[in-house]
Amino acid sequence: MSMTDEENPAQAVGAPGVRGALARYRVLAYVVGVGLLALVTAMVIKYGYDNSTPVAIIGPAHGFLYAVYLLTAFDLALKARWSVKGTLLVLVAGMIPFVSFVVERRVTHRVRAGRKL
Repeated sequence: MSMTDEENPAQAVGAPGVRGALARYRVLAYVVGVGLLALVTAMVIKYGYDNSTPVAIIGPAHGFLYAVYLLTAFDLALKARWSVKGTLLVLVAGMIPFVSFVVERRVTHRVRAGRKL
């Protein structure tokens, strides 16, 4: 008798869709985290040194990448069957400096262990 994905979440994690979604999420979490730190630095330059050029370049790029991060995190949330609360917390993690790095590690460990958020 074989267990279904619902009965054994760890079996679902082994599915190619979840592995691919996790890989995409991990890349975007790091890219968005670095981009957010770059944006914070650009804001310091803008207000500390009266130079808005870095914000004009980094701001739109980070905004676009954050939108892609939201899509990849939501895709992983659907495939790994996360709770609404867990999904929202991961989505918000891309807005707070350094938090996306911490949350990425926790998400990776939980998804690989077959545990839901």
